[in-house]
Amino acid sequence: MSREMRRRLTGRVVSDKMQKTVVVLVERTKRHPLYGKTIRARKRYKAHDEENACRVGDLVRIVESRPISKEKSWVVEEILERGTAE
Repeated sequence: MSREMRRRLTGRVVSDKMQKTVVVLVERTKRHPLYGKTIRARKRYKAHDEENACRVGDLVRIVESRPISKEKSWVVEEILERGTAE
């Protein structure tokens, strides 16, 4: 798969407790198939963070990659916005 064809998602880092891995919460809206109400669908992705640069609260873009481990097949492409430092 070429680099341009890879899926890209944007989400918030909700955990950075692992080494070189962050958990990114991606939220998207979709319509209920029967009732038509707009609902928020959330999904958590484990993403590879080679430099351990991401912190909780950061807005990041992740890109699909080859499987790195059992649950990790996404890589942090860039940090779009730094979260609030607590």
